Amino acid sequence: MAKVEIYTWQYCPFCIRAKALLEKKGIKYFEHKIDGDQVGRAAMSEKAHGRTSVPQIFINDESIGGCDELYALEQAQQLDDLLGLAN
Repeated sequence: MAKVEIYTWQYCPFCIRAKALLEKKGIKYFEHKIDGDQVGRAAMSEKAHGRTSVPQIFINDESIGGCDELYALEQAQQLDDLLGLAN
């Protein structure tokens, strides 16, 4: 199973939607809640090559982007391979 990390804000609808997809797939993830955490946000931005929007999602330490990119991978039937779910 892949290592999944997601940087979020509590009430961000895109964060909620991204987590819902991961949960629907039964994926355990580590959530970095960065509401009001400037140090956490700076760490996320550095890891995400300058991106500052949330969510920022990492699969096996590789940035895949945010919610839209996560759903695009799902639509293209590539997400299961990245998550280690493909048979």
